[in-house]
Amino acid sequence: MLVYCDRMSLVGRGSEQSRVERLLADAREERSGALGLRGSAGMGKSALLDHAVSIARTGGMQVVRATGVESDAALAYGGLHQLLFPHFDRLDALPAPQAAALRCAFGLAGGEDTNRFLIAAGTLSLLAEVAEDAPLLCVIDDLQWLDQGSAEALLFAARRFVADPIALLFAMRETPMPVETTGVEVVELSGLAAPDAARLLDDHARGLVEPVRSRVLAESAGNPLAIIELGSSRLAAGDADASDPVGPLPVPRRVQDTFRRQIVDLPEPTQRALLVAATDTAAPLETILYVIEALGGAADDLAPAERSRMIKINGRIAFRHPLVRAAAYQDAPLHRRIEVHRAYADGLRADADADRRAWHLAAATTAPDESVAVELERVAERALHRGGAIAVAAAYDRAGRLSADRELKARRLAQASQAAFDAGQADRAARLAAEAMSLTTDPGVRAAASYTRGAVEYERTDPRVDAELTLEAAALVRDADPERAALNLYEAVHAARHAAAHDLLQRAAELMQEFAAPPGWAPVVAALLGWVELYDGRPQRAADRIRELYPAAPGGTQDLMWRITAGIGGLMIADDELVVGQVEDLLAEVRATGAAAWIPYTLNLLATARLFRGEFTDARACAAEGASVSDELGNVTERLANRSLEVWLHAVAGDEERCRGLAEQILPQARTRHRVNAAIAEWGLGMLELSARRFSAALDGLDRVSRSPGGQDPFLIRALPDLVEAAVRSGRPDRADEPMARLRDWAEHVDRPVATALLLRCRALLADDANAWPLYAEALRIHERSGGPYERARTQLVYGEWLRRRRRRTEAKAQLGAAVSAFDRLGAKLWAERARGELAAFGQRDDEPRSNGPLDLLTPQELQVVRLAGAGRTNKEIAAQLFLSPRTVGHHLYKAYPKLGVTARAELSSLV
Repeated sequence: MLVYCDRMSLVGRGSEQSRVERLLADAREERSGALGLRGSAGMGKSALLDHAVSIARTGGMQVVRATGVESDAALAYGGLHQLLFPHFDRLDALPAPQAAALRCAFGLAGGEDTNRFLIAAGTLSLLAEVAEDAPLLCVIDDLQWLDQGSAEALLFAARRFVADPIALLFAMRETPMPVETTGVEVVELSGLAAPDAARLLDDHARGLVEPVRSRVLAESAGNPLAIIELGSSRLAAGDADASDPVGPLPVPRRVQDTFRRQIVDLPEPTQRALLVAATDTAAPLETILYVIEALGGAADDLAPAERSRMIKINGRIAFRHPLVRAAAYQDAPLHRRIEVHRAYADGLRADADADRRAWHLAAATTAPDESVAVELERVAERALHRGGAIAVAAAYDRAGRLSADRELKARRLAQASQAAFDAGQADRAARLAAEAMSLTTDPGVRAAASYTRGAVEYERTDPRVDAELTLEAAALVRDADPERAALNLYEAVHAARHAAAHDLLQRAAELMQEFAAPPGWAPVVAALLGWVELYDGRPQRAADRIRELYPAAPGGTQDLMWRITAGIGGLMIADDELVVGQVEDLLAEVRATGAAAWIPYTLNLLATARLFRGEFTDARACAAEGASVSDELGNVTERLANRSLEVWLHAVAGDEERCRGLAEQILPQARTRHRVNAAIAEWGLGMLELSARRFSAALDGLDRVSRSPGGQDPFLIRALPDLVEAAVRSGRPDRADEPMARLRDWAEHVDRPVATALLLRCRALLADDANAWPLYAEALRIHERSGGPYERARTQLVYGEWLRRRRRRTEAKAQLGAAVSAFDRLGAKLWAERARGELAAFGQRDDEPRSNGPLDLLTPQELQVVRLAGAGRTNKEIAAQLFLSPRTVGHHLYKAYPKLGVTARAELSSLV
């Protein structure tokens, strides 16, 4: 695009220039950065971008550039194509799944349906690859008009670059729905100060007389483009007064009116030629000239517009400002715009330009037309394979509007609804789904729309609503489409569990018992029934149902659902060690395939498994990444689920301030969004009181958790030993009766060592002196083989406390000393202090601060990188798995080495 660099100096933008220059200087020093410039049209954003480009090229930086175009916002990954096209020859250097995703997105290759997360990761990797040659400036103008997939990919990359010689610079207009740029600093461009505005006007319209000069300054409100255009036009018109009233329109519209008046002054053939160019700015010059000639014009018709500097022709036609293009298109009569769109459709090839041709046909069609609707449906199908969810939604939506048949319209709108949800447009998805349901009685279409509405409500309001809608959908297609019914039942049970909705779990169980599940789904449905039985306190058959899933999943559409169900069910029945290995494999697969929506869900499951095993450092890393990826995806519910685990982890670390602060921040929402994980966080708060010997507070808090809806979940059976201990230490063993009954029933039927050891510890706490000793001894014998270091240390602590009170000093000191050492290694500060307090009763002081291991000194990101490096992965392999650049991986290793006391990569394997 031609901007005002040759006409508009950067008057009054000194601080903005300095910030842009600092961004470029940091990139040359291998400190990645991103900056957004936001302001209304004409504020000088494009001029600042050109200033950055000029400085970058002078300093030896590479530059890639793209500009959003309003009419192209529905074309999947058109912005990325424009930006990265010169570097397509480097795709082979990327991780294979990312390269394949980009090729598919750009229409360079066919393949399976891809997804936006993998395309975003490929964008990051490709930009990092280009920057290996020389520092890189990536410039995006009019971000608000870039297609959503491209914008998401670039902002994803901007947030994850750390140590690459890359600067990303975005410019965007103020819009009613501002562009979401979370994680990117944004500089707001306001109007120029009065002295700067006057200086700019005098530079471009010297000789403008009063009171016209004052009127221009007043009307322009400091907008640089308005100052130049209003001043120049009034100078050229020779205005001698300012008697016309000031209109109420904002400055950009007034500037557009100025451009409109300039266009009206052009010859009629030139106005028509400008309309053709404005209708499709991405079209090649030869196509634009073809359409001009098809409408009776000639290439020379553009000359007056070029002489007046409204456009610049250099291989393409570029308008000097988006408002010039807007005026040329929006002010043309409707019949002329339709005529131009139809001419484009006639001139574009049905094979190579099929998508653009279909959209021009749609723009030229004002009444239902099934042939055009079919063309748009094909556009949606092609966009689906390229991973452009927003483009899929737009095409299906428009196809629905052009459908003459009511049932076809309903089906297409339902498909648009699902795509809109996949694109993160929850409100639009809900509206389209509701409209589709109002048009049809077809069970399949209604079930699809209900499923989407449920997914929207899961994220927007409450998983309970999702469960209600997906149960309704399952009932609609139970006999006609068993596969879809099974998928809806899977979603309903998961959502009802997260909502702790016992009544909906019962409804789901009734449907599943009456349902003849397809072969690939039958074990999953059986396992889900096992979940409900555990929830109801009937574990007799549940463990067997769940363990039927443990063999390898069958592949295909059920694979993820099968393995997630197996993982959650495994933790419900204390198969912790098996679950960790299986979920680690699943996580590696969803990372490799870019199944973005499953990454935070899988990380949450892995974090929970590691938490149960006492692997707190790794659990923190999983929960932190799960929350971060949830933020990337806009997944509020999964973010809250992962942050809830962090509350528990702060509690076990004895970090009261962070534990309570995070709980206050997230629990109000988590209690409605994800009641099970909210209950885990509340368990953490109770456990914090228990570790600090505030036994009455611990008893009250843990009792509330056990009686809460979320506390009825099988995961929260793991909190019952804490409740029993709090009851005993508070002198209220009677309050342990009900939790002991639940714990005993569960442990005896799941029949796993960790469950048995927890039950034995609780029985010992409640036993008389004659029976307690063998129970403690047997619990510790089992802990030596399974259950993890934390539960073993907890048993050693209560056993040591029992021994001390019976004056068995040597045995007590051995158990308490072992507990202190284990708690120190785990970073469980308050538990260690409690054990030290018991030792102090023997006169044994042990107040020396203990390190809980060098790995705990690392950030969650550093820990992940170190673990993978210690396993022998290269920086490039680690980058592909964690969606980082290889340089950023190297940066994390550089920061980690001093913390770990190592100097070489080879030393990492012994640490991890």
